[in-house]
Amino acid sequence: MAVVVQPGVEHGDHTIVDYDRKKASGLKAVLKKYPGLVFEGHATDYQKPTGLRAMVEDGIAVLKVGPVLTFAVRETVFALCHIEQELLGGNASFPLSRFVEALDEVMRKNPAHWQTHYTGDDRERAFARKYSFFDRARYYWMEPEVQRALQLLLQNLRSVDIPLSILSQYLPVQYARVREGQLHKNPDAFILDRVKDVLKQYAYATGYRKDWK
Repeated sequence: MAVVVQPGVEHGDHTIVDYDRKKASGLKAVLKKYPGLVFEGHATDYQKPTGLRAMVEDGIAVLKVGPVLTFAVRETVFALCHIEQELLGGNASFPLSRFVEALDEVMRKNPAHWQTHYTGDDRERAFARKYSFFDRARYYWMEPEVQRALQLLLQNLRSVDIPLSILSQYLPVQYARVREGQLHKNPDAFILDRVKDVLKQYAYATGYRKDWK
């Protein structure tokens, strides 16, 4: 049986509070009174792999995870948009996807999923819609306009041979894996690989992997 707890980890739009096992020692001590009971960490997104491992060792055996995964997808897709612009901008044969603009336009038209989370002036809220760790953009991925832009982006980049030099510029980790023959050079593979990197950290924390690299 697991009980949901807030073990002192949190994140804001652009900040992260890391796990401090000393501060959570009182919470850990409670488990000694209830054999068979474990904790579920309310929000463990963006924690360091070593912090996640410490949480599991301290009895927080269920690691709730959410926006860090979609944040990784968003990061990779934005990087692919830069690659698309550099390779195909001005090429009439390949209309650009304008994915970043399409996503933000949909979010502005329907602010229900982000307006109570993002504060500040128009510029600050626009920045948060793109880059906030809360990643409220995840609620808009299945909107038709967003999906059309995403599919056009992937189609455009599948149609060209992405130079290693620009891959190194925008996706250096994936570049290294392509060089080592560990990853196919296509945009779909890059997105999945980035998500797997996040999942590896949780696999390490829960003992399924010896490291997270």
